[in-house]
Amino acid sequence: MKKIQMVDLHAQYLSIKREVDEAIQRVIDSSAFIKGPDVKAFESELAQYLNVGHAIACGNGTDALQIALMAMDLKPGDEVITSNFTFISTIEVIAVLGLKPVLVDIDPKTYNIDPEKIKEAITDKTKAIIPVHIFGQCANMEEIMNIAKKNGLSVIEDTAQAIATDYYLPDGKSQKAGTLGDVGCTSFFPSKNLGCFGDGGAMYTNDDNLAEKLRMIANHGTRVKYHHSSVGVNSRLDTLQAAILRVKLKYLDKYTLERQKVAAYYDQSLSGIENIVTPYKAEQRTTHIYHQYTLLLKEVNREDFRDYLKDKGVPTMVYYPVPFHLQEAYQYLPYEKGDFPVTENVCRNVVSLPMHTEMDDEQMGYITDQIIKYFNS
Repeated sequence: MKKIQMVDLHAQYLSIKREVDEAIQRVIDSSAFIKGPDVKAFESELAQYLNVGHAIACGNGTDALQIALMAMDLKPGDEVITSNFTFISTIEVIAVLGLKPVLVDIDPKTYNIDPEKIKEAITDKTKAIIPVHIFGQCANMEEIMNIAKKNGLSVIEDTAQAIATDYYLPDGKSQKAGTLGDVGCTSFFPSKNLGCFGDGGAMYTNDDNLAEKLRMIANHGTRVKYHHSSVGVNSRLDTLQAAILRVKLKYLDKYTLERQKVAAYYDQSLSGIENIVTPYKAEQRTTHIYHQYTLLLKEVNREDFRDYLKDKGVPTMVYYPVPFHLQEAYQYLPYEKGDFPVTENVCRNVVSLPMHTEMDDEQMGYITDQIIKYFNS
């Protein structure tokens, strides 16, 4: 059996090696390493895939969130509501811009932001909401957009873990994650469902004026070289990464199906274990693309469980062990331990299993067998 990895990027590369190598060589031969033609082509192809008016590439997913917030013309002290259960970038960009992060608890089934808690957190200083589509399925965007519209708030979707997820609308149609709010933001970090070979990110929107603003901010606040219309940043997706992403974008739907196959195997094999809660799927409103396959342990010593699997050659990860309100950097926020009971419980008890596109039946069978043995011993 092949060595089990949380994410097997090399095996994925080998499956598309010829196309990737040719794409890289094409960029090297052109020497157009910054803003080369592959960047514009990738933006166009990504927009087409998402069925959105504009896709603007940038340096990474954190930059995407920061630029999106900058484009909203918020002022220091304005409040931005977001989930207490996600990667640090989501709250980090709010704080960096001098805005006030307002954290809310999560839904106990999906681990996505709880719309009812959003309602409770709104004040006259609230200007925006950043819902995070955690682990690969959408938050309740219909309810979130209704709340935003009622209160005149901007919505920035963090889709770093959900770029290919479909959200079902009441009329039976669907839209891709990130295309329902004012702007969607994503990351192309190598381990993402659509990942490059370094850092990369993108923003997408249907608003023509907002798209122009996002593009300008990402390019030093300029429309015309050396003429700066606003304060901006330097955030570019380099041409090599764009060329690689153009290749991988063609396989994104295939990658999604492969992840869903792994998840279905896990679901079936682990469903009878009382001490495990497998990922809940809000199938009535969203697909799940399984950026992570995350279990919730019940009355189980997580570290003992992880150590057991590690000894058997099965890696695991914890996304995420510490909520934002308990992080040292954010002790200035007006929260205390116990204020977010769902988030705190989830952070104490979640563990993620290996999940990637190259897993085979032997590996999946071995992983689930070891888990079953742990609970039967």
